[in-house]
Amino acid sequence: MGGQVEVQLAISRDELLRLYRGSARVVSAVAVDGRRIRFPADALRRLVTDKGVYGRFAIEFDDANRLIAVRPL
Repeated sequence: MGGQVEVQLAISRDELLRLYRGSARVVSAVAVDGRRIRFPADALRRLVTDKGVYGRFAIEFDDANRLIAVRPL
């Protein structure tokens, strides 16, 4: 049984550029329920604005804890 975790993200455009350039490939965030989660930075690509990625998001995962989707709430 997969699941969903909600996170509040505030990642500047400059920080995302560092992620995409290879200095880091994983985003680590604290969920609203206190759990620490890690997911591939590439999952944010379609959510990036000219300022970065800001807001509350749902991170969906499958039974094996593999990422399914990241979507804005």
